This record gives sequence, structure tokens and C-alpha cells, in this order.
Amino acid sequence: MGLLLGSRKQVKSLAELASQLHVGATSPFVLLAVGMLSGCQLYPATTNFLEFPPEIGFPETTRSFPPEEKVEEEEKEVEVGEPQPKLADIATRKFPIAKDSRIVGGLAAINVQDGDTLPDIARHFGLGYNDITIANPAISAWTPESGARMLLPSRFILPDAPRKGIVLNLANLRLFYYPPKQPDTVLTYPVGVGRDGWNTPLGQTTIIAKTVKPTWTVPESVRREHAEKGDPLPEAVPPGPDNPLGEYALRLGFSSYLIHGTNKPYGVGMQVSHGCVRLYPEDIDVLFKQTSVGTPVMIVHQPYMTAWDGDMLYLEAHEPLQKWAGQKKQQQKSLLQQLRKIAAEKGAAVDWEKVGSILQRADGIPTPILEASPELPELAGYAPKVQHPGQFYGQPVVPQLTDNDWVLIVADNSNEQTARQLVAMLNHQGPPIPARPIAKDGSYQVIAGPFKDQKEAELIAQRIKIDFEINAKLGTVTIR
Repeated sequence: MGLLLGSRKQVKSLAELASQLHVGATSPFVLLAVGMLSGCQLYPATTNFLEFPPEIGFPETTRSFPPEEKVEEEEKEVEVGEPQPKLADIATRKFPIAKDSRIVGGLAAINVQDGDTLPDIARHFGLGYNDITIANPAISAWTPESGARMLLPSRFILPDAPRKGIVLNLANLRLFYYPPKQPDTVLTYPVGVGRDGWNTPLGQTTIIAKTVKPTWTVPESVRREHAEKGDPLPEAVPPGPDNPLGEYALRLGFSSYLIHGTNKPYGVGMQVSHGCVRLYPEDIDVLFKQTSVGTPVMIVHQPYMTAWDGDMLYLEAHEPLQKWAGQKKQQQKSLLQQLRKIAAEKGAAVDWEKVGSILQRADGIPTPILEASPELPELAGYAPKVQHPGQFYGQPVVPQLTDNDWVLIVADNSNEQTARQLVAMLNHQGPPIPARPIAKDGSYQVIAGPFKDQKEAELIAQRIKIDFEINAKLGTVTIR
């Protein structure tokens, strides 16, 4: 069986389309494809001030669910004589807090399989795009090599703030929630926050309202921005797949700021919103049910954090967000003063060369800093291995093409890696655009679809043009 793609509309040639695929420009594509749409202002008529939201469970699905407390490992079939890998039960999202401790979780590792992406793995294990890409700088985010060993950086130092309600640390794009009736427990989720110029504010506030299926009232500034891109927005976007607020919203005391879900889950772990705080849909589902009107919310920016774990001192370092980049030297100076004080009080021998290396690396992984303590490669090497679930939670499933389906020919490229990268980004758009690479005549076509009709295909072509600056060509499928 083969696929023949027939054009329904004359547009630019495939050679011209291929020239528009920005090889290697992953970062701009990521920002456009997964993050830019978020305005965060609620339509008042939809606000629900109920303290206890209705119980809403996950819909039925054949996909793997994200581990909320532990990843339970199954027996792996192995051949006689084959060494059995060490598998791990790891906590994700919900962690016990040891007495007098400010560090939770642990490192783990997983082997990549064909078709995986770092964003899919991150979401499944309660990590953000930033967490997993910075921890694995040598691995391609969208087209990782099958068999590669990937580090899961699931260890965190708690922010220096009261353990009450919600604490959001902008520096590591992570939210911490302390359940009032579980003082020895913390729930933590990766978040997306405001990009430069639309910064999420710092300070103390509370949740003042809760909304199920919110309507997005689009701020005039956001409407102007999208109009300039050729993507005009209405005054209000009702609940549904095109609503960037997702299924739940927590309104904060800061005017027009929310903690909410998203229809672009792969923007979590980035600075891409218009100031609000976005969570994975499955995480806001839990947080919404756990919190109530009046829950305190503290927003901080702490790029450098230290914590003791037993007799070992750890340092976690992040690059300050752009708004605070000018304070980096002063913040590092304050950190070094703090470490000198700790060393004097505890009689601890700090490895200052290692401290400098961690500050330079700024990968967000808590690393021991006392003399003779293990280096990060050693810690990563000892990280227990998690068995691959086969299908990650939320991982896009691309439907098969059938005869006479409407499709879009997005690009034609001689480089398979580039084609697969574009395919992965299309599949992870919000809402997703199903796509696959098809080898044809020595090149690789990127085919999006199927679509139910010409109108839907044309609307998707417009999205691709705005987000990727590529003019896709309408086509049909003939199976032979």
C-alpha cells in the first residue's frame, strides 16, 4: 500500500516551502508552536465562588496516566543471561517532607524509545520543558536518539518561604502547594509564566475566586498583538479546545492574573504567557480541587537555593529570569556570603570551585557542594532507571490516513531529522495538528492531517502560516 498526495490548490512549490523551514531554529519554533496564546482575564459571568468544586475525573483513555505519587514498575521480560536493569519506584508531583528538611524527591533516568520527545517524557513525570532540556543538553528535544539515557531531574529544593498554601518560584518555573492538613507533604508542579514584558508579579496574594470552564475575555493589548500577526481574536473566547485557560482557573488578588490550565500543555516550563501561570491540564485538575477561596499565594524569584540533606549541603542554581538578569551578580554575591556563614557556623568545608561550576551550569539540579562530595555525572550515573511506560500520558497519537482524506503538504525536505522535528512540533501544538513524515523520491514530506473537510484544513493552514511562517498546500490522499 502506498500514498499518493494530490494537490487541490496551486500554491508555492515544495522547494519554496522547504526553504521556509528554519533548520536548527528550534527555540523560535517552540515559542510559536506551544506557548504564545494566553491572556488571562476572566469573563465575570462565568465566575464560580464555590469553595468546593465539583469532582471531575480524568476521561476514559487508553493512554498512560502521569504518575501522581509513585511510578510502579512492572516486571520486564529478559532473555536468559541478559543483565536485568535496575528499576525504580520514584515519586513525582507529591513528595513527603522530612523533618527540618528543605529538599525533596530524587534523580532518576529513563531510556528513550523511537518516537519519544523530551516534552512528552517531561509531562509524564511532572517536569517542565525547562527542567528536562536543561538537564539533558546533549539530547535533541524533539527528535532524541532511540536508546539514549535521559536524566529525570525530579529533586527540588523548597523555596525560602512560609510553607502555607501556594508558593510559586518564578526562577525555576515551579509551583509548590502545602496541603493544610498534611504538614509533612508538598505537591509540586511545573508552570509556564509571563514572558519578558508580561512578567508575572511578585508578592503575597490569595485565591479570590474559582472558575470551572472559564471564558477568556481577551485584553485589548493581546488583541492588538494578534491582529498584527494576522490572527485576529474575538473579544471573548468561550470554553473549549481553543480557550487558552483550559478547564479550570484560580483568580488571584493581583488584578487580571490567574493560575489556570492550558490548551498548549507543551508551553509549561517556559516563559510564554501574558503574565498568568499555566499548569498541565492534569495538574490544575488536582490543584483546583485541593485549594479553596482564601488560599494564600506567595510568588517569589529565588534562582539560588541551598539545603541540607543529612550531613550534606546542596546548591540548586537557575538562570535569573530576564527581568532580574541585571541582579545576577549581586544575587550570586549574596549567595557566597550566605555559604561562608553556613560554613563557619557548621564547620563545613565548602568546595568553592564546585560552587562556581554549579552557578555557571545553572541547570536546576540540586548538587552537593562540600569537599569530596560526588560530582553531577556520578550522581546521574547512580540515578535509578525507570521502565518506559510504552505510551506517555498525553503523548499525541496520530490517526492513520485513509483514502480521499484532506491533508496539508507542509514541507518537503532532504533532511529526515529536520522533517521529524517539524512533525513533532506540529503534533505538540495546542490544539495538536496531526502530522507525520513520508519518504518520497529521496526526500521527506511533512504531511498534516487528516482533516474532516476543506474548511478545517484551510484553518489549520492559517495556523501553520502564523506559527511557523510556512505556507502549507492543500492535498488529498490516494491509497494504492
